[in-house]
Amino acid sequence: MTAVERLFDVRDARVVVTGAASGLGLAMAEVMTEAGARVTLADLEPKRLEEETARLAEAGGQTRSFQVDVSDRDQVRALIDDVVSEQGGVDVLYANAGISLEPGITDPKGGIAAIETEAWEEVGVNLNGVVFSMGAAAEVMKKQGSGKIVVTASNAGLKVEPLVGYSYAATKAAVIHVVRQAAVELAPYGVNVNAIAPGPFRTRIGSGELPDERIEGIWADLIPVGRMAETDELKGLVLMLGSPAASYITGAVVLIDGGAMPSSFRDEVSLG
Repeated sequence: MTAVERLFDVRDARVVVTGAASGLGLAMAEVMTEAGARVTLADLEPKRLEEETARLAEAGGQTRSFQVDVSDRDQVRALIDDVVSEQGGVDVLYANAGISLEPGITDPKGGIAAIETEAWEEVGVNLNGVVFSMGAAAEVMKKQGSGKIVVTASNAGLKVEPLVGYSYAATKAAVIHVVRQAAVELAPYGVNVNAIAPGPFRTRIGSGELPDERIEGIWADLIPVGRMAETDELKGLVLMLGSPAASYITGAVVLIDGGAMPSSFRDEVSLG
């Protein structure tokens, strides 16, 4: 094995991915499985979860599934306990599960006055699920003296994003601060904690359907690279943050948004 291969060697690593049955979570599970890790796919939706776990296993992956509602702390603890019981520990957690329900602030149906209590509370799973998942994994990793936690945040947690609703943006901003806090707490135990901050990817989050041509056109006009991202484009970053290559990276928020963040700074300067 070469030095470069050792940097990204995750063979037999014990990996947990929440929200793994579709979208970004499925891409995370795919790349870690393809790299030889032992991956537990966790999701609330049982049918797709079983189908995707079986598909990866048929391709030669070391996969298993666990149905979980990450808004329930006891269920999350049961997930981590199950992995520890079966595999002896947890090396990498991808705390990815999340939802989006509200329209963006430029939508006639959106805006701060239109926030519905039920939707606001339901989207709170984006924060609560991350905290519960991180907490359960951290207990195990502290005892091991090693581990990597990678959280799915959003560039909407760092910048104003007109196409995103208030609850989603608020929870993702909170998640970013939790990651930074946890990175400081867990660093002495050999645990790295980082966040991925994606921009617009072609997933079914929000409407349950892939973006239509109108939505893709809007994003194409806003993003410097001129298009939305495919989920496969997340895989390199996911592998790096879950591998030995990230041994000195902690507390980072890594943008993968096609230049949307620097573009927003440009717009602010031109507007000023």
